[in-house]
Amino acid sequence: VQLQASGGGLVQAGGSLRLSCAASGGTFGSYRMGWFRQAPGKEREFVATISRSGVTTYYADSVKGRFTISRDNAKITVYLQMNSLKPEDTAVYYCAAAVSYSSSTRFSLMREYDHWGQGTQVTVSS
Repeated sequence: VQLQASGGGLVQAGGSLRLSCAASGGTFGSYRMGWFRQAPGKEREFVATISRSGVTTYYADSVKGRFTISRDNAKITVYLQMNSLKPEDTAVYYCAAAVSYSSSTRFSLMREYDHWGQGTQVTVSS
């Protein structure tokens, strides 16, 4: 599956953005989806993940209550709604797809994902 992230940009602190990740070339509904981000000089970190059905979600503590992950399997797209943005949210955001059906993990590790998009830049000014 190929993943194309979009929706990034420059926003002031306290503002909102919605990222989209469109999939092609695979069976979107068979993948668990996630968002990660990488700030300059830092390692890529987990942001959020959503189950195949969209019922189950899991968030990093740093974004819980501010970000919402969702998916539309009919539109083969996963979204990340980001509210109350902070300068520390500045990063390149990547979407990823996982093949595994394991129920013993929260899918918060990069190695659990099989396919990655190219990333979209989010910059939050203070």
